[in-house]
Amino acid sequence: MQTNHRVIFDDARQMRAVNDQSIHLVVTSPPYPMIQMWDSLFCRLVPEVDKALHWNRGMEAFELMHTALDPVWRELHRVLHPGGIACINIGDAVRTVGNDFSLFPNHARILSFVRSIGFQALPLIIWRKPTNAPTKFMGSGMLPPCAYITLEHEYILILRKGSKRKFKEETVKNRRRSTYFWEERNEWFSDVWMDLVGVNQNLADKRARQRSAAYPFELPFRLINMFSVLEDTVLDPFTGMGTTMMAAMVCGRNFFGYELESSFWKDMVDNFPGAVARGSERLSNRLQMHRNFVERKTAAGHIFKHYNRHYRFPVMTRQETDLIIQQPIDVMPVSEGSLRVTYQNLI
Repeated sequence: MQTNHRVIFDDARQMRAVNDQSIHLVVTSPPYPMIQMWDSLFCRLVPEVDKALHWNRGMEAFELMHTALDPVWRELHRVLHPGGIACINIGDAVRTVGNDFSLFPNHARILSFVRSIGFQALPLIIWRKPTNAPTKFMGSGMLPPCAYITLEHEYILILRKGSKRKFKEETVKNRRRSTYFWEERNEWFSDVWMDLVGVNQNLADKRARQRSAAYPFELPFRLINMFSVLEDTVLDPFTGMGTTMMAAMVCGRNFFGYELESSFWKDMVDNFPGAVARGSERLSNRLQMHRNFVERKTAAGHIFKHYNRHYRFPVMTRQETDLIIQQPIDVMPVSEGSLRVTYQNLI
């Protein structure tokens, strides 16, 4: 099996290189409006943002920033396959503009817009970020009523284009091979994820590092396994350092991405060998974690009725009997921004 991975260093508001209905899954995290590290980017994309911030018009700046993202969501609707899923990781912002401290609800603004252009909103995931911060309040400390709740979570919006995806006969086999374990389903399909820790990027370009908002590998790894099948195509319109691309590579999916910062490519290429090795370790851990689960269930007296035909271990449901994991064994650069990956069955 082979997959292809391509990143175009251009503006994602017009995805000219992506055909209609050619993408099966989107996993992305855009720049967050009203988070100061992104101000310069939004001012460049929408010059009126600078004036709104200068004159302390916070809600006007908030809306203008979102007008830079709206065309991307329109393009996602165009390029997604009917029944395709878009997963958008977004956090709300809190900020003092002038003398006023306020919440800027990014997730609600995006949800409102994507529903207006035809997406169906599915139950979302709250990513509760673990923190060791000793001070969990902002404002006047111990004196009511002027302290503020701290934000320690982000959202993963889950959107669908149209009704449930229909599979052609030639893709049914891949769907059966791509199933997840019963115990993974119970963990992954929860509306609150509390075990994922945010990450910092180690980038050579300090200017680029200031604009790199990374989520952990496990986040796209789960979403890709949950909402796509082997050899599907995953899109990230804000590729950044390529975490979604790495997860797609490890999961045996094709990838298409857009990114404004061409300087990220060198860092991506430098990170490929280590990322593939860590990804392969995560795949091996999937199998070992299931074996550990089987041992615990057996010790508790559970009698398994089904067996996976590739790995010969027990599974909870008949749908897991065809599951097989594809392991990347070679990553070959084809050209700048383009890679080809080959796989073997992980047995």
